[in-house]
Amino acid sequence: MKRSLRRALWATGAVVALAVAAVPMTTASAAGSVTATFTKVQDWGTGHEGRVTVTNGTGASVNGWRIEFDLPSGTSISSSWDADVTRTGDHYVAVNKSWAGSLAPGASFNWGYNGTGAYKGPLNCTVNGGSCAGGGTPTTAPPTTTAPTTKPPTTTAPPTTAPPTTPPPTTTPPTGGKKVVGYFAEWGVYGRNYHVKNIHTSGSAAKLTHILYAFGNTTGGRCSIGDSYADYDKAYTAADSVDGVADTWDQPLRGSFNQLRKLKKMYPNLKVLWSFGGWTWSAGFTQAAQNPAAFADSCYSLVKDPRWADVFDGIDVDWEYPNACGLQCDASGPNAFKNVVSALRSKFGSSFLVTAAITADGSNGGKIDATDYAGAATNLNWLMPMTYDYFGAFNAQGPTAPHSPLYSYSGIPQQGFWSDAAIQKLKSKGVPANKLLLGIGFYGRGWTGVTQTAPGGTATGAAPGTYEAGIEDYKVLKNTCPATATVGGTAYAKCGSNWWSYDTPATIGGKMSYANTQGLGGAFFWELSGDTSNGELIGAIKGGLG
Repeated sequence: MKRSLRRALWATGAVVALAVAAVPMTTASAAGSVTATFTKVQDWGTGHEGRVTVTNGTGASVNGWRIEFDLPSGTSISSSWDADVTRTGDHYVAVNKSWAGSLAPGASFNWGYNGTGAYKGPLNCTVNGGSCAGGGTPTTAPPTTTAPTTKPPTTTAPPTTAPPTTPPPTTTPPTGGKKVVGYFAEWGVYGRNYHVKNIHTSGSAAKLTHILYAFGNTTGGRCSIGDSYADYDKAYTAADSVDGVADTWDQPLRGSFNQLRKLKKMYPNLKVLWSFGGWTWSAGFTQAAQNPAAFADSCYSLVKDPRWADVFDGIDVDWEYPNACGLQCDASGPNAFKNVVSALRSKFGSSFLVTAAITADGSNGGKIDATDYAGAATNLNWLMPMTYDYFGAFNAQGPTAPHSPLYSYSGIPQQGFWSDAAIQKLKSKGVPANKLLLGIGFYGRGWTGVTQTAPGGTATGAAPGTYEAGIEDYKVLKNTCPATATVGGTAYAKCGSNWWSYDTPATIGGKMSYANTQGLGGAFFWELSGDTSNGELIGAIKGGLG
C-alpha cells in the first residue's frame, strides 16, 4: 500500500436499558419479530442521550424499517444520527438511512439521538407496523401514508448546545465485543483543521472503542516524538477545545495529547494508543530489530512520560514492512517483527495494549509470507491488515481498479490483492480470527484521463485531490463524484474524465457483514478527518458490527 504521510498510512454511572412500555424486548412469536429497544445512554437532567437498537428476530431478511413512537411531555428529540427522524408534535417517526435498511436474520442496527429534558421511555411504539416489543410484526417497512412535516433542528450528532458547556461524562456504547478503531492523524490539525474536538462533535467518539494517534517516529531504532508542536505544545482556544476550556500559557501539557486527555474524561471507556512508524517513518524499525530490548525501552520511556502517561492505553506498531519493501526495503528476516513485538510486550506488561497495523498483501510469496505474523500474534492484542491501497494512481496509466476490494473480480490487476485473500491467508497461518480487524479507507483513489466507466480502463495520471493528487476524502467524493456502481464489494464512479473508487456506507455495511461472518474482532479505519461532519462512515461501521 503506497501512501505518503496520510497513511505514512458508559460514564461510570449505570447504563439502563428500558424496554418499551415496560415489556421486555424479545421475540414474541414462533416466527420471530422485528423489535426496537430504547436505551438510556446518559442523562444530565436538562438533557439526555438515547440509543435505539433495531433487531431482526425473524428468519428472513428485512428490507427497511420504520419506527413510530410518542415521547411524554417534557422531553423531546433535539438531534439524531444514523436514522432519518421526523416529528409532529410529540409523535416521532424514525426511518432507516438508505445504507442501513437491510437486516439479515438475527442482525441488529443502532441509531442514536440527543434529547431535551430528562430521559423518558417512548410510548405507543411500533416498528414496521407491529409492537416494538415483538409479536408478529411485518418484515418490511410499510409505506408512508401521512408524512410528518416537522423535522428536528439538526441531524448532526451530538449537538454542542443540548448538553451544558462542560458536558458530563459520556459513555461509549458496547459493540458486542467488536472493536471500532480509528486513526487520528497528528498533522490534521494544520491544513485539514481537524482536531480532537471534532471526534466528539461528529458523534464519532461515542462509536469508537479505540483511537490510534499517528504517528510517532522510529528514527535510529528508537521511539521519538513525531511533531512536538501538534502533540503537546499547540495552545487551544475555548472554541476549539474539547471541553470548552482554553489552554493557558503555563499549563504543563497542551496540544492534541491534552485534548485526548479531555476526550477520555468525557468518554471513560475510550482507549488511546500511540502508533509508531507509518509509510514515512518505518525505516527505524530495521535498526530496532537489531536490538529489540533497547527499542522497547525507548518506547516505554516516551509513552510513559509523566506529562502524558495517562493519555495512552497502548502502543501500536505500523512497520511498513518487515522483511519486505515499502518506502524502503527491510531485510531483517522473518523473525524480526515477532522479536520487536515480544520485546514491547515484555517491557509494557500484559495489561497494556500492544497492536500492529500490517500488510494486506495476500499474494503467493507476498509480504504476508515474508514475516511470521502468527508468531507475533501471541503478544499482540490485535492485528490490522491494511486492506486498502491495493491499487491507485501510483500506477499512473492504470488500469483503473478499486483500491479496497473485499473480493476478487474478473480482471483484477493482481492476484491476492483483495481483503478476503489477506484475511484467509492470515487465518491459514494461525492468526486467530478474533485478533484480526478489517481495514476501511475513509478516502478514495482516482485517475484522470479515463474514458472507460468500468474498471480496467487506461489513464493519463492521478486525478486532482485536495491535499494529494490521486487521493480525496469520502466527505468530498460523496458530493463531487457520487458512486454509481460496485465491484469486488466496494464502490466506484466515473465523473468526466476522472475515475474514483471508495467505500460508501452501503459497501461498508457489506464489509461489516463479512467481518461478522468471518468472526473478526471488528474493524479499523484510516482516518477520522475523511468522514462527514456527522460521522456517516463510522456510523456504518458501528451499525454494521452490531
